[in-house]
Amino acid sequence: MTSYIKTYLKFSILFFAAIFTSCEDVVDVDVQTAPARLTIEASLDWEKGTQGNVQIIKLSTSTPYFDTTTNSAVSGASVRVTNNDSGAEFVFTDQNNGSYTTTQFVPVLNASYTLEVIHNGETYNATERLMPVTDITSLTQSTEEGFDDEVLEINVSFEDPEDEENFYLIKLQERGDRFVELFDVDDEFSNGNEIDLYYEKEEDTDTNTEEFAPGDIVDIELLGISETYFNFIRIVIEQSEGVGLFSSIPVELKGNCVNVTSPENYAYGFFRVTQVVKDTYTFE
Repeated sequence: MTSYIKTYLKFSILFFAAIFTSCEDVVDVDVQTAPARLTIEASLDWEKGTQGNVQIIKLSTSTPYFDTTTNSAVSGASVRVTNNDSGAEFVFTDQNNGSYTTTQFVPVLNASYTLEVIHNGETYNATERLMPVTDITSLTQSTEEGFDDEVLEINVSFEDPEDEENFYLIKLQERGDRFVELFDVDDEFSNGNEIDLYYEKEEDTDTNTEEFAPGDIVDIELLGISETYFNFIRIVIEQSEGVGLFSSIPVELKGNCVNVTSPENYAYGFFRVTQVVKDTYTFE
């Protein structure tokens, strides 16, 4: 009887070992790939109190999701921005690493600007208006606005101008964090009033996220943006937050850069021209 039990146990161990070993087999999955497209990162942000003359535009090509080896930087393109009201042109110089820079840009509030990128014989255009932004009036901390009344949060306040439609992008990033938190705001229900925003971090061991603590430093940016960019970045934010019960269905997101030579070969990315105010807050 004892011999039978030993034989049975040995057989069972070998059986389960075979099952778990077979689970380690590599499974090849065919992943759909899309054609490489030009990606345009053209955010011309004019910080209040500065000349705003130094600007950078980055060009690259899209790559497969699992590709970590391809250098996707695009060099050899022609990049320029034109003030449509004055006719002034600003040529961005190729740095041969995917970056194109200028030190001559002249920002003018409410002026219309057009970006032109010529790459591989095709021309991409996008037009935006340089939107003004109000000042940040208050930066405070509390534990009262968020989901947890024992967790520190930062409160950002600013006055919305009256008798005009305004759209905002708020960027908050704790120093040392890899990613920035984005908030899109419009004044549909707060026109001419103070707008208040709070940001609270919840502890998450899976992502190594820690709650705010005394001494933590947060950098804040408030940008005035166009309605077109507001609609674009709102979808970006929604899709970046992952898929949930009430989440929007992920879609291929197109920006405002149009290929006027071959419309079907559209580009990714967005051309925006904004005014921005920056500030910093240290938790006490």
